[in-house]
Amino acid sequence: MRRSALRRDAGVTLMEVLIAVTLLSLLSVGMLFAIRIGLSTFGKTNDKLMYNRRVAGAQRILEQELQSLIPVVSPCGTSGLKFGFFQGEESAMRLVSSFSLQGAWRGQPQILELSVVPVENGPGVRLVVNEILYTGPASAARFCVGPFDGGLNFIPINSGPTSFVLADNLEYCRFSYLGVAEKRTDPGVWRPLWKQKGWPYGIRVEMAPLDLNPSRLQPISIAVPIYMHRSADLKYED
Repeated sequence: MRRSALRRDAGVTLMEVLIAVTLLSLLSVGMLFAIRIGLSTFGKTNDKLMYNRRVAGAQRILEQELQSLIPVVSPCGTSGLKFGFFQGEESAMRLVSSFSLQGAWRGQPQILELSVVPVENGPGVRLVVNEILYTGPASAARFCVGPFDGGLNFIPINSGPTSFVLADNLEYCRFSYLGVAEKRTDPGVWRPLWKQKGWPYGIRVEMAPLDLNPSRLQPISIAVPIYMHRSADLKYED
Protein backbone atom coordinates (compact mmCIF):
# COMPACT_ATOMS: atom_id res chain seq x y z
CA MET A 1 0.00 0.00 0.00
CA ARG A 2 2.75 2.48 0.86
CA ARG A 3 4.74 1.76 -2.34
CA SER A 4 1.71 2.25 -4.56
CA ALA A 5 0.88 5.51 -2.79
CA LEU A 6 4.42 6.81 -3.30
CA ARG A 7 4.24 5.96 -6.99
CA ARG A 8 0.95 7.82 -7.35
CA ASP A 9 2.41 10.95 -5.61
CA ALA A 10 5.65 11.00 -7.74
CA GLY A 11 5.93 13.76 -10.45
CA VAL A 12 6.05 17.55 -10.87
CA THR A 13 3.31 19.91 -9.91
CA LEU A 14 2.00 22.69 -12.13
CA MET A 15 3.49 25.32 -9.82
CA GLU A 16 6.94 23.77 -10.13
CA VAL A 17 6.65 23.73 -13.93
CA LEU A 18 5.67 27.41 -13.97
CA ILE A 19 8.61 28.31 -11.73
CA ALA A 20 11.03 26.34 -13.92
CA VAL A 21 9.72 27.93 -17.11
CA THR A 22 9.94 31.41 -15.56
CA LEU A 23 13.53 30.89 -14.43
CA LEU A 24 14.49 29.51 -17.84
CA SER A 25 12.88 32.51 -19.55
CA LEU A 26 14.71 34.96 -17.30
CA LEU A 27 17.98 33.16 -17.98
CA SER A 28 17.36 33.22 -21.75
CA VAL A 29 16.53 36.94 -21.69
CA GLY A 30 19.69 37.69 -19.71
CA MET A 31 21.83 35.72 -22.17
CA LEU A 32 20.14 37.48 -25.10
CA PHE A 33 20.86 40.92 -23.63
CA ALA A 34 24.47 39.93 -22.91
CA ILE A 35 24.98 38.74 -26.50
CA ARG A 36 23.31 41.85 -27.88
CA ILE A 37 25.50 44.18 -25.80
CA GLY A 38 28.59 42.22 -26.82
CA LEU A 39 27.72 42.41 -30.53
CA SER A 40 26.92 46.13 -30.26
CA THR A 41 30.25 46.81 -28.55
CA PHE A 42 32.08 44.74 -31.18
CA GLY A 43 30.35 46.66 -33.98
CA LYS A 44 31.21 50.05 -32.48
CA THR A 45 34.82 49.01 -31.92
CA ASN A 46 35.11 47.68 -35.46
CA ASP A 47 33.62 50.89 -36.90
CA LYS A 48 36.07 52.97 -34.87
CA LEU A 49 39.03 50.88 -36.06
CA MET A 50 37.90 51.09 -39.68
CA TYR A 51 37.48 54.87 -39.38
CA ASN A 52 40.95 55.23 -37.86
CA ARG A 53 42.44 53.08 -40.61
CA ARG A 54 40.75 55.17 -43.31
CA VAL A 55 42.03 58.42 -41.79
CA ALA A 56 45.58 57.10 -41.37
CA GLY A 57 45.56 55.54 -44.84
CA ALA A 58 44.25 58.70 -46.52
CA GLN A 59 46.91 60.87 -44.85
CA ARG A 60 49.62 58.40 -45.85
CA ILE A 61 48.35 58.46 -49.45
CA LEU A 62 48.36 62.27 -49.44
CA GLU A 63 51.95 62.39 -48.19
CA GLN A 64 53.12 59.86 -50.77
CA GLU A 65 51.36 61.68 -53.61
CA LEU A 66 53.02 64.98 -52.74
CA GLN A 67 56.45 63.46 -52.09
CA SER A 68 56.34 61.76 -55.50
CA LEU A 69 56.06 65.04 -57.41
CA ILE A 70 57.62 64.89 -60.89
CA PRO A 71 59.11 68.21 -62.12
CA VAL A 72 57.44 68.27 -65.54
CA VAL A 73 58.16 71.15 -67.90
CA SER A 74 55.21 71.72 -70.22
CA PRO A 75 54.00 74.35 -72.71
CA CYS A 76 51.19 76.53 -71.39
CA GLY A 77 48.18 75.98 -73.62
CA THR A 78 48.64 77.26 -77.17
CA SER A 79 51.00 80.09 -76.19
CA GLY A 80 54.04 77.84 -76.33
CA LEU A 81 55.35 79.31 -73.07
CA LYS A 82 57.39 76.72 -71.20
CA PHE A 83 56.66 76.45 -67.49
CA GLY A 84 57.12 74.09 -64.59
CA PHE A 85 53.79 72.33 -64.35
CA PHE A 86 52.44 73.14 -60.90
CA GLN A 87 49.28 74.93 -59.80
CA GLY A 88 49.31 76.06 -56.19
CA GLU A 89 46.33 77.83 -54.68
CA GLU A 90 44.82 77.91 -51.21
CA SER A 91 42.04 75.44 -52.09
CA ALA A 92 43.28 73.87 -55.34
CA MET A 93 46.48 72.18 -56.46
CA ARG A 94 47.69 70.43 -59.62
CA LEU A 95 50.88 68.44 -60.06
CA VAL A 96 52.29 65.35 -61.71
CA SER A 97 53.07 62.47 -59.35
CA SER A 98 54.56 59.01 -59.78
CA PHE A 99 52.22 57.67 -57.07
CA SER A 100 48.68 56.65 -58.01
CA LEU A 101 45.76 55.36 -55.98
CA GLN A 102 45.27 52.28 -58.12
CA GLY A 103 48.86 51.28 -58.81
CA ALA A 104 50.68 52.92 -55.86
CA TRP A 105 54.41 53.14 -56.72
CA ARG A 106 54.01 50.63 -59.59
CA GLY A 107 51.42 52.66 -61.51
CA GLN A 108 51.88 55.15 -64.32
CA PRO A 109 52.43 58.85 -63.59
CA GLN A 110 49.23 60.76 -62.92
CA ILE A 111 48.15 64.39 -63.08
CA LEU A 112 46.69 64.97 -59.62
CA GLU A 113 43.97 67.53 -59.02
CA LEU A 114 43.46 68.20 -55.31
CA SER A 115 40.64 70.51 -54.32
CA VAL A 116 38.63 71.53 -51.26
CA VAL A 117 34.88 71.31 -51.91
CA PRO A 118 31.88 71.93 -49.63
CA VAL A 119 29.92 68.97 -48.27
CA GLU A 120 26.58 68.45 -49.98
CA ASN A 121 23.60 69.30 -47.78
CA GLY A 122 25.67 69.87 -44.68
CA PRO A 123 28.34 71.95 -42.99
CA GLY A 124 32.04 71.57 -43.47
CA VAL A 125 34.29 70.76 -46.42
CA ARG A 126 36.09 67.73 -47.81
CA LEU A 127 39.40 67.15 -49.57
CA VAL A 128 39.09 65.26 -52.88
CA VAL A 129 41.55 64.24 -55.58
CA ASN A 130 41.19 63.46 -59.29
CA GLU A 131 43.70 61.32 -61.15
CA ILE A 132 44.32 61.85 -64.87
CA LEU A 133 46.83 59.73 -66.75
CA TYR A 134 49.97 61.67 -67.64
CA THR A 135 51.17 60.77 -71.15
CA GLY A 136 53.64 63.60 -71.73
CA PRO A 137 54.02 67.40 -71.60
CA ALA A 138 51.16 67.85 -74.08
CA SER A 139 48.72 66.14 -71.69
CA ALA A 140 49.56 68.74 -69.03
CA ALA A 141 49.52 71.73 -71.39
CA ARG A 142 45.73 71.70 -71.79
CA PHE A 143 45.23 72.64 -68.13
CA CYS A 144 47.15 75.93 -68.45
CA VAL A 145 45.37 78.92 -70.03
CA GLY A 146 48.19 81.45 -70.02
CA PRO A 147 50.06 84.06 -67.95
CA PHE A 148 47.98 85.99 -65.45
CA ASP A 149 48.90 88.52 -62.73
CA GLY A 150 52.52 87.49 -62.44
CA GLY A 151 51.69 83.78 -62.52
CA LEU A 152 49.80 81.27 -64.64
CA ASN A 153 46.09 80.84 -65.09
CA PHE A 154 44.63 77.30 -65.01
CA ILE A 155 41.23 75.89 -65.85
CA PRO A 156 39.05 75.17 -62.78
CA ILE A 157 39.17 71.80 -61.04
CA ASN A 158 35.87 69.93 -61.13
CA SER A 159 35.01 67.13 -58.72
CA GLY A 160 32.62 64.33 -59.68
CA PRO A 161 31.62 60.72 -58.97
CA THR A 162 35.11 59.47 -59.85
CA SER A 163 36.80 61.81 -57.35
CA PHE A 164 38.41 60.10 -54.36
CA VAL A 165 37.68 61.59 -50.94
CA LEU A 166 40.90 61.88 -48.93
CA ALA A 167 39.36 63.65 -45.90
CA ASP A 168 35.74 64.36 -45.00
CA ASN A 169 33.81 66.36 -42.38
CA LEU A 170 36.47 69.05 -42.06
CA GLU A 171 36.00 72.47 -40.54
CA TYR A 172 38.61 73.81 -42.96
CA CYS A 173 41.33 72.61 -45.31
CA ARG A 174 43.88 74.87 -46.97
CA PHE A 175 47.15 74.55 -48.84
CA SER A 176 50.32 76.62 -48.47
CA TYR A 177 53.69 76.45 -50.22
CA LEU A 178 57.23 76.97 -49.01
CA GLY A 179 59.28 79.39 -51.07
CA VAL A 180 62.51 81.32 -50.80
CA ALA A 181 62.41 84.58 -48.82
CA GLU A 182 63.43 87.90 -50.34
CA LYS A 183 66.72 87.67 -48.49
CA ARG A 184 68.54 84.42 -48.99
CA THR A 185 69.71 84.49 -45.39
CA ASP A 186 66.11 84.53 -44.07
CA PRO A 187 64.16 81.32 -43.54
CA GLY A 188 61.64 80.17 -46.14
CA VAL A 189 58.17 81.69 -46.31
CA TRP A 190 54.89 79.80 -46.51
CA ARG A 191 52.58 81.33 -49.11
CA PRO A 192 48.89 80.57 -49.81
CA LEU A 193 49.40 81.17 -53.53
CA TRP A 194 52.31 79.91 -55.61
CA LYS A 195 53.34 82.32 -58.41
CA GLN A 196 57.05 81.63 -58.61
CA LYS A 197 58.73 79.67 -61.38
CA GLY A 198 59.33 76.04 -60.71
CA TRP A 199 58.12 74.16 -57.68
CA PRO A 200 57.91 74.88 -53.95
CA TYR A 201 60.36 73.41 -51.47
CA GLY A 202 57.52 72.12 -49.35
CA ILE A 203 53.74 71.75 -49.36
CA ARG A 204 51.61 72.09 -46.24
CA VAL A 205 48.03 70.86 -45.90
CA GLU A 206 46.25 72.28 -42.87
CA MET A 207 43.11 70.44 -41.74
CA ALA A 208 40.81 70.52 -38.73
CA PRO A 209 37.87 68.17 -38.01
CA LEU A 210 34.36 69.57 -37.95
CA ASP A 211 33.39 67.52 -34.88
CA LEU A 212 36.24 66.90 -32.47
CA ASN A 213 35.99 63.34 -31.09
CA PRO A 214 38.89 62.40 -28.77
CA SER A 215 38.03 58.69 -29.07
CA ARG A 216 38.77 58.67 -32.82
CA LEU A 217 41.80 59.45 -34.93
CA GLN A 218 41.39 62.95 -36.33
CA PRO A 219 42.81 64.40 -39.57
CA ILE A 220 45.92 66.41 -38.81
CA SER A 221 47.92 69.00 -40.72
CA ILE A 222 50.91 67.68 -42.65
CA ALA A 223 53.98 69.33 -44.18
CA VAL A 224 55.74 67.47 -46.98
CA PRO A 225 59.23 68.44 -48.25
CA ILE A 226 59.72 68.44 -52.02
CA TYR A 227 63.13 67.10 -53.04
CA MET A 228 62.71 67.00 -56.85
CA HIS A 229 63.68 70.30 -58.49
CA ARG A 230 64.79 71.47 -61.90
CA SER A 231 64.88 74.75 -63.79
CA ALA A 232 62.03 75.30 -66.24
CA ASP A 233 64.29 77.60 -68.27
CA LEU A 234 66.99 74.97 -68.92
CA LYS A 235 66.83 71.98 -71.23
CA TYR A 236 67.93 68.74 -69.62
CA GLU A 237 69.34 65.79 -71.53
CA ASP A 238 68.99 62.21 -70.28
